[in-house]
Amino acid sequence: MFDYRNAFAAVTAGIRAENRYRVFTELQRDCSAFPRATWHVDGAAREITIWCSNDYLGMGRHPDVVAAMVAEAQTGSVGAGGTRNISGNSHAIVALEKELAILHGKEAGLVFSSGYVANQTAIATIAQCLENCLILSDSENHNSMIEGVRRAGREKVIFRHNDTAHLEELLKSADPARPKLIVFESIYSMDGDVGPIHTICDLAEKYGALTYLDEVHAVGMYGAHGAGYAEEVGAMARIDIVQGTLGKAFGCFGGYIAARADIIDAVRCNAHGFIFTTALPPPVAAAAAASIRHLRASGHERAQQRAQVAKVKQGLAAKGIPVLENSTHIVPVMIGDAAKAKAASDLLLQRHGIYVQPINYPTVPRGTERLRVTPTPLHDDTLIDTLLEAMVDVFDTLGLPRRTAHKLAAE
Repeated sequence: MFDYRNAFAAVTAGIRAENRYRVFTELQRDCSAFPRATWHVDGAAREITIWCSNDYLGMGRHPDVVAAMVAEAQTGSVGAGGTRNISGNSHAIVALEKELAILHGKEAGLVFSSGYVANQTAIATIAQCLENCLILSDSENHNSMIEGVRRAGREKVIFRHNDTAHLEELLKSADPARPKLIVFESIYSMDGDVGPIHTICDLAEKYGALTYLDEVHAVGMYGAHGAGYAEEVGAMARIDIVQGTLGKAFGCFGGYIAARADIIDAVRCNAHGFIFTTALPPPVAAAAAASIRHLRASGHERAQQRAQVAKVKQGLAAKGIPVLENSTHIVPVMIGDAAKAKAASDLLLQRHGIYVQPINYPTVPRGTERLRVTPTPLHDDTLIDTLLEAMVDVFDTLGLPRRTAHKLAAE
């Protein structure tokens, strides 16, 4: 008889041997004290500071967002009750999709249960709607995008990361009459580098391709209205399909796409990951809509976050802490070893009350392990000073070299 227990145990043992075993830290957030939180460990509770949240602007505790969620839960219901087709299309989700369409300057929006599901489902469905579609995907695209491409069942080609010359070679070799879908990101979440949006749009127009842009790590934070990096660089109108999340800078939960009405309607009617899953809870939809409305009108959070990000990057550089250079809000502190990255994270938490999760393979390539720091507007100067001194202590304690900033091209 097959030994199932040992089979699963062997898988975990292998991960432990590679120092890739994932340890989840139990945290209890406090809306009145964010980014501080309570760490629950071994029956005890300790106050710590979160430095790696994707709630980039702290909108998950914003009074308007909380109030919208509470009001919808009290007057409507906590859950959606089922799929949108069977249980009814909640007014809160319809209103949210209108907000998303306005935000991105598109005809329509479509909400999914998560950003991952949005990519996995929308990419596959869009490509399946186009007979003989050729998918051109950036080599550094997120796993959710890779899954969407795989599930499409169409021919795919991978272009080297942000290499538009390589992309053009691939486009040029394809039949001009063949439908083509270029799939890429605006901000790549681990290195913090940005996609060449205008150049890719130029190529799409030249060779008759659709563009699908993942703005997960940019919506809410870039552009005059928080519509993302495409808005920041004046390219929003050139993008055919924008994908984003409600679970990062907007502080809520869920994913979405925004595009022309014909594209949205085709996805809505054919996407299994949309049709056969329970809809987003109405209170979450109401909260997300409130967050979008606030950030569309207010630039304060974005400006303050950029100021704090700059202080962290400058402070780390001055201390000789190696940071992968980029122009965005992502601050990758480079370690280069899985065991040492985990040890650095543990020391920060246990000795300094600072929570920064290590990022190891397969999220990043082996040899590029790191601590991914994400300052928010609510990380004040005192917290920044504490982080800097803690990083110096941890690097020196572990014998990690302090040096000048990494160049992205050198990684």
